[in-house]
Amino acid sequence: MMTIANDYVREHIREVPDFPKKGILFLDITTATKDAKAMQYMLDFLYDQFKDEKVDYIAGIESRGFIFGAPLAYKLNAGFIPIRKPNKLPADTIKETYSLEYGTDTIEMHADALKEGDRVLVIDDLLATGGTAVAACNLVKKAGAEPIAAAFIIELDPLKGREKIEASGVKVVSMLNYDID
Repeated sequence: MMTIANDYVREHIREVPDFPKKGILFLDITTATKDAKAMQYMLDFLYDQFKDEKVDYIAGIESRGFIFGAPLAYKLNAGFIPIRKPNKLPADTIKETYSLEYGTDTIEMHADALKEGDRVLVIDDLLATGGTAVAACNLVKKAGAEPIAAAFIIELDPLKGREKIEASGVKVVSMLNYDID
């Protein structure tokens, strides 16, 4: 169901054709995050989805997951855990390597960031193929914690990332759905 908030945010997302390569339509969320009202709508949406759930930590995926993760952690009275690209965290880490269209990538989290029984909400700005989000949920599980959901502002429906995440047993929430790939 579309709302005034959804319409407003969608109007503030810039579409950049042929980025990062020809044939790709890049959805640039920075034009929405710079608009105070759009930013409030996005954070309010995320808050409303999880305000009645017990959330111990928000795990924000580098880098745009940090934009939404930290203020959402504040609103939910939860801690914030950064999930980063390799060699960016100063202490011992756990890693998860995942497949990309052409090769692999790795993300890391501090080894002592979570413990058994922690309830974790994974956040990023955009859900495409789901590889990074599944890897982030796997990191949470490796630490003994429970990924209660993966939440996004934008979901690219044709890329079926939702199916991969839900197949790993994690609920998916997104504010805006796009029928582009």
